[in-house]
Order: sequence, then structure tokens, then C-alpha cells
Amino acid sequence: MGSIFKFKQFEVNQNGCAMKINTDGVLLGAIAVQQQPLHILDIGTGTGVIAMMMAQRYPDARIDAVEIDPAAGAAAAENFIHSPFADRMKAYPVSFEEFSGAVKYDLIVSNPPYFVNDLKNPEKRKQVARHAPEDFFEMLTRKSAAMLSSTGSLWMILPVKQAQEVIISAVLYQLHPARIVHIYSDKFKPEFRQIICLDFNGAKPLKEEHVYIYESQGQYTDQYKQLLKDFFLAF
Repeated sequence: MGSIFKFKQFEVNQNGCAMKINTDGVLLGAIAVQQQPLHILDIGTGTGVIAMMMAQRYPDARIDAVEIDPAAGAAAAENFIHSPFADRMKAYPVSFEEFSGAVKYDLIVSNPPYFVNDLKNPEKRKQVARHAPEDFFEMLTRKSAAMLSSTGSLWMILPVKQAQEVIISAVLYQLHPARIVHIYSDKFKPEFRQIICLDFNGAKPLKEEHVYIYESQGQYTDQYKQLLKDFFLAF
């Protein structure tokens, strides 16, 4: 994949970013929805791709994006400036712990680092992008709960084990699972990711869905194409 990734309505320059555009990010951007959000926050924005997908989908929303890695944060800010949504987007080159938003958010999205206590990647910047300290998810959930509007929702994409742990711990902050999307490479393999939606409305029934990426080797499913048709030139 080259440095410039072209979408239907915007481009992403990935130069200098430790973590490039990947399936996790675009799936979260395609699936995360909220009723008429006015303020959206993307935690760990990387190249800024999820934030720009949100800006495309919600033309009335303002999007803030937080990124701890200075080079990725600068790349995201540059991508925002050159996008059609420049006047509604802002990148903050800080950690989420240090970020203090001036508004309550209707929608918070995150494709966070998810390896906890796993073998560390020897490249330091990829470590930051992929590996999370012990208490990271507790902090992410607690702080997101404090920054959400009463009708807002938090969406994350995670490996199955981490997703289930986050769902359990989120109850401490009155956040309950509203949707779980089970992600599979193909119908012959076990699920490898979950997209979870948490909100404050614990009374409504949980919705569960299943998404398969490949029909066969190199052949995307119609389901995957349908999800990404508004964004990908190839679909």
C-alpha cells in the first residue's frame, strides 16, 4: 500500500505513521453510527481515517481527534486540512489521559492499542500504536463515560478477549453493551475481532451481528463491499 490512500471523498497520506490504514479501522468507521451526532471524538486517530469517515457520514458534526504519537498526529492534522471537512475537524497531539474536551460527545470511536502484557514490538513507535499498559482500557472506558452525552455511545474495535473484558468493566461506569458486531476473516475461521457499542441505556436489548470479510482468497463478500461502498473507490 502506497503512502497516499484514496477514498471516494478524501485522501489519506500515511507517510510517517507507524500504523497504516487497516481493516480494523475502516470497519469501525463503516459500522459506528449514532443518531445525528453534533460532536464526535476519535481516540488514537493515527492517520485520521476513522475521523474523516465520520466527517463524511455526518456533515453537521464537528470532529476532534486525539493522537499520542507526534508524527501520526501531525499527519492526521495535515490530512484534515486537505480534506473537504477541514473546517469541522481538529487534531490534538496529546495522549487521551491528557486530553480535556470542552464539550460532551455524542459519539466516541476508538481503534485502540490492544496487546496487553504481550510480547512487545521492538520498534518503539509501533509499540505505542499496538500495545496498551495494564490500566489503559479502564482509563479509556472511565474517561469516555465522563465525556459522553447522556444519549451518546462509545464504539471500539478489539480482539474478542479484550472486548469481553471491556464490556464487563464498563458496567462500573454505567455503560452497557448496545451492539456487538462479530468480525470474521471468512466463514471457515473463528471470529478475530469484535466491534462493541456501549451506551447508558441498559434497558434496551443487545443487538448482535456477524460480518465476514472474505468470500474466498482475495474475494471480498458482498456484505463487506456494502459496508464500505460509500468510502472505497474499488466498491
